[in-house]
Amino acid sequence: EQYLFDAAKKSELIDIRWCSEAVAVRQNEARVEIDVKDPNGDYVLQADWLLAADGAKSPLRSMLGLRLKGENLEGRYVIVDVRMEHHYPTIRRALFDPDCNPDATVLIHRQPENIWRIDYQLKPDEDAAQATTEKNVRTKIAAILEEIGHKGPWELEWWSVYTANTLLLDDYRRQRVFFIGDSAHIVPIFGVRGLNNGLADAENIAWKLAMVERGAASERLLESYSPERRGATLDVFANAVKSARFMTPPTRGYQLMRDAALSLALTESFAAGFANPRQMTPYTYADSPLTQRAGMGETAGPLPGTMAPNARVADGGNFCDRLSRAFTILSFGAEAGVSEARERLHALEPESRLLIAGERPPADGGEFVADAEGEIARRFGAEQGDVFLIRPDLYLAGRWRGKPVGVAVEALSRILGRLGD
Repeated sequence: EQYLFDAAKKSELIDIRWCSEAVAVRQNEARVEIDVKDPNGDYVLQADWLLAADGAKSPLRSMLGLRLKGENLEGRYVIVDVRMEHHYPTIRRALFDPDCNPDATVLIHRQPENIWRIDYQLKPDEDAAQATTEKNVRTKIAAILEEIGHKGPWELEWWSVYTANTLLLDDYRRQRVFFIGDSAHIVPIFGVRGLNNGLADAENIAWKLAMVERGAASERLLESYSPERRGATLDVFANAVKSARFMTPPTRGYQLMRDAALSLALTESFAAGFANPRQMTPYTYADSPLTQRAGMGETAGPLPGTMAPNARVADGGNFCDRLSRAFTILSFGAEAGVSEARERLHALEPESRLLIAGERPPADGGEFVADAEGEIARRFGAEQGDVFLIRPDLYLAGRWRGKPVGVAVEALSRILGRLGD
């Protein structure tokens, strides 16, 4: 939070207002208004759009009569931050049925500046208020640290209690209000995807709002925010629920399978993945209204809706650093129609770029990235003449095999809601 605040203070675009409370919200087809209660005098704030990033208990969500829906998972955990010098790799440790917390689990992982986060499960009959008194928290943490072999000093920084939930809104948009982060969804802490998911929400709506605000796209572009990010949340739920049931088995059957996997993991390498699943695969926007599915043919490499691959380029840099902050049309070795397509693209969306990858620069002197070794083409599964449309967030909006470059300009025009331009 301190890092975010320091960065915000440096930006002329951000106005930080302390002790301010949104108490009412109204909107029409053109504007949104927020009544703000402030010690220096109440006032009304007007905006074209409102991003509700006001957390899991979101007052704005309540003001609009919306509620999260979903389910509560098994298990309650105390979450504690401890400051200490502890020389252990930066990986998450999970203790199952340890002496310090029998018939339950403990999670331990490093954070910045010598902070270690420790989560320990409460028994079903334990009283949360009693368990989270400072005396009882210190006693439990001392036992956990003794079990992992830490004998040095430590300081208790912060603690709280939480339950695992999979809750989300039916729609992340209400007219001119967009919900991002915990105001739109609450994901279980297992898998540490809550903050990641919220940042992806912010990036997704940010580039779309930017294009609408500068007139590059119609407001129809904003209709893709909720289906894309709500789908991503449901994907996180699917993975997090698996982790939650592994950490806190809800039935005897789950307990039996979990214990069997842990036992096998001690001696069998194939079983290690059951206890330590990797859940960092980017969500695929295959069903997004922005994803262009036609024209692929038989292709290898990434499909529309997936993240664009990265590659090293000839100067030692990263290919993705060469892409536009708007849209990028990437063509492998195309010559015919490139100049015309570039002119149409510039007229449609001046911030977007047409980039040619290949062994030699295009004859018309357009933008070029050298791929003499074919590494970029291999990553994209591309052949000579293939065309890709890459979004500002590095997702592939479309790919075409053996089509003229202009097909990507037409697709971008559809995405921006400007097909007649």
